[in-house]
Amino acid sequence: MSNPTASLLPGRQAVAPPSTLKVITTISIGNALEWFEIVIYGFMAVTIAKLFFPAENAAVSLLVALGTFGVTFVMRPVGSVVLGAYADAAGRKRALSLSMGLMLCGTLLVAVTPTFAQIGLWAPAILIVARLIQGFAAGGEFGSATALLAEQDPKRRGFFASWQFASQGITTFVAASFGIGLNTLLTQEELLSWGWRIPFVFGLLIGPVGLYIRRHLGEGAEFARSVQEPSPVRTTLIDQRGRTLTAMGLIILASILAYTGLFMPTFAVRQLGLPPSVSFAGTFWLGLLQFLLVPVFGSLSDRIGRVALMRTSALSMLVVIVPLFWFMVNHPSVATLMLTVTAIGVIASAYWGPIAAAMSELFQATTRGTGLSVSYSLGVAIFGGFAPFISAWLITATGSKIAPAFYVVFGVLVSLVALRSARRYGVR
Repeated sequence: MSNPTASLLPGRQAVAPPSTLKVITTISIGNALEWFEIVIYGFMAVTIAKLFFPAENAAVSLLVALGTFGVTFVMRPVGSVVLGAYADAAGRKRALSLSMGLMLCGTLLVAVTPTFAQIGLWAPAILIVARLIQGFAAGGEFGSATALLAEQDPKRRGFFASWQFASQGITTFVAASFGIGLNTLLTQEELLSWGWRIPFVFGLLIGPVGLYIRRHLGEGAEFARSVQEPSPVRTTLIDQRGRTLTAMGLIILASILAYTGLFMPTFAVRQLGLPPSVSFAGTFWLGLLQFLLVPVFGSLSDRIGRVALMRTSALSMLVVIVPLFWFMVNHPSVATLMLTVTAIGVIASAYWGPIAAAMSELFQATTRGTGLSVSYSLGVAIFGGFAPFISAWLITATGSKIAPAFYVVFGVLVSLVALRSARRYGVR
């Protein structure tokens, strides 16, 4: 959708296209490492609740911890505006490097902050500051990374852009591996004392690798050909508000599915009574399915279209999600957990695969970084980031363990409306 006849601006020199493997590897590794810092907090929610938000009622303590998980998403829209506009002005690569540097600063704070027992109220206060920094950084990550992937080859946009969500699958199974390892190898006392800090330290050690490799990747030719938009934020929020709202609607279901998956370890332990190591094994499998299947469905969307594939996935989820939760709750076991996770993983991957390309095709290259960042961050902030909190609250408020499924149904209905709008804007 970019203007192929636009003249090159200084600093936007066309570059020889890098190899497919280099582009995918470079962006996916950095993307996975950055999202790891966000996801691992959700996996450690029960432990963090005890250490930083002690309360007489364990359910209240967990709700506060999950609410703090959602705090990062409050800052995402701010980061999306600042870093998205920066990506459209200075380039995707520079914005990606800046977001990762900020993410590492937030992770450092989480890794070294003393607990409530050691410094009192300062502990949750510092933790919240760290989460706000991470949220700001993540706000620009999706738009910059997705734009860079989508602009590599318009004819294979679905395949390239799908690695945005495939790399998040890497995050899920790596984080789940830590969950399995920590809960299997450490006692509860060791986990509460120091073990919970290990995955955050891992992020600090590996993060600089992602920072280094991002600095050695060129911009896509589509962006290099474009003329800089003087006011990408205004254009995105006012002139292209219909496209922005459509992209936001598309991401709602994807986000709810992703963060409902993130809630599964907590759900399996508290509602199904399964051991933590088993619940993390289910999430590991979900991440592996995402990593393996999302590129397949992304590539398929290049041939049969984004909208048709995403609509089929959404309708399939509408049919199966409530029965799956009912079956899992009434027959709690490792087998039923894995069956539920497998079904959700396959259907969700069919939606995750095309979505990054579909959102990218709603915007021209001149505003794509801002448009993707803002629509994604608003959708995730409002509906996705608080999904674990909403799921836990729905269970408490309704007394029904299958209540999280109804939130997924809501996401499906919104996505079906957004898909009709995307079709009208020319997304095939």
